[in-house]
Amino acid sequence: MNPFQEFRERFIEQVPEYLHLSVESLYMIYSVLVFLVILLAAWISNFLVKRFVLRFTRSLTEKTKTKIGKYLLEERFYHRLAHLAPAFVISALSSVAFTDSPTLGSLIEKMVNLYLVLIGLWVIDAVINTGLKLYQHSELSEKLALKGICQAAKIVINASGLIFILSILLDKSPLYFFSGLGALTAILLLVFKDSILGLVAGIQLSLNKMVRLGDWIEMPKYGADGDVIEVSLTTVKVQNWDKTITSIPSHALVSDAFKNWRGMSESGGRRIKRSIFIDISTIRFLDKATLNKLMKIDLIRDYLEGKIEEIGEEGKGDALSLNQRNLTNVGTFRAYCHAYLRSNSQIHQEEMTFLVRQLAPTERGVPIEIYVFVKDVRWVHYESIQGDLFDHLLASLGTFGLRAFQLPTDSSLSKPSPPPA
Repeated sequence: MNPFQEFRERFIEQVPEYLHLSVESLYMIYSVLVFLVILLAAWISNFLVKRFVLRFTRSLTEKTKTKIGKYLLEERFYHRLAHLAPAFVISALSSVAFTDSPTLGSLIEKMVNLYLVLIGLWVIDAVINTGLKLYQHSELSEKLALKGICQAAKIVINASGLIFILSILLDKSPLYFFSGLGALTAILLLVFKDSILGLVAGIQLSLNKMVRLGDWIEMPKYGADGDVIEVSLTTVKVQNWDKTITSIPSHALVSDAFKNWRGMSESGGRRIKRSIFIDISTIRFLDKATLNKLMKIDLIRDYLEGKIEEIGEEGKGDALSLNQRNLTNVGTFRAYCHAYLRSNSQIHQEEMTFLVRQLAPTERGVPIEIYVFVKDVRWVHYESIQGDLFDHLLASLGTFGLRAFQLPTDSSLSKPSPPPA
């Protein structure tokens, strides 16, 4: 006979007869008192574990100063784990105290099992969050975003936990519920279509590395143009350059088109593709006086000497007949642009495309397109370099007797600036 049975017998014997209580009532009072005692013991165990064991574990973790220990404390892993102590106490004591009451013992066992499942899910959630934090603070996080995958894992684990809860409440095997999911698949797909699309898309984005944290993406359809700050299971959050935040459904990034600037950042070169539109009325052959003045420019002296040697005496500008080859101011300016960009250490010279070309004339003039790559991909520095380049080239147009096209314009009112003496 265990202590609880002895207590029960003494309790029934010592109850005064004048109370006129039936045996069933005495058993009920006994069960309530014992259950209260068990709850008290569970509370004491919970108090002792949190007061001593948990405090010791926390202080030991803080002394080791490890990242995993720090994140476990932040996610209250040990605090959640400590809730298992009262469950074990209740389970152990009730199995002894209610041996003669199988119904009550079975009810308490079900409640304890439900509690254990919930605490287990709570602990697993803390473990997943801790693992995600460790990953996010590692170098690998820049290559693959795992937040969506972790959220998907949580959904699967919690759904499995719900099935175990139902199996405990209904006293059925978990396999019974798992087998029943097949019949509900069509309904689940219809009801949770958007969620399932987001789930699949989030996993695709992560595994295929389509979007990472820190990527600069553009998606005009959703008004997104900025850095990715979060990749979750169902949404991708983008902080635009005006500091607003746009939330894009994950499945939209899979089904719709968007631009990711990651390749530019990783290549180490950012493209300049901009044209200077030359007023056609200012394009002419070079005369001897202008040619002699341009020969003083160091960057194109070799070019001009080579061209003069190539075309012979015709190219010296003494005659402007169309029956002979002549140098033009726009061609010489194009050569100057090429030489000027070649002399700039901030421009990629060999590794990437380097091009200065003349495009087809338009109603806005003759475009001279600059197509090069800047070494500094940072936005502010890139814009500064680009601005300096075109400031210089636009200011140089007058030296070649050229003028940039500008609306409105009237060649009869404004003449091109003469070359400097």
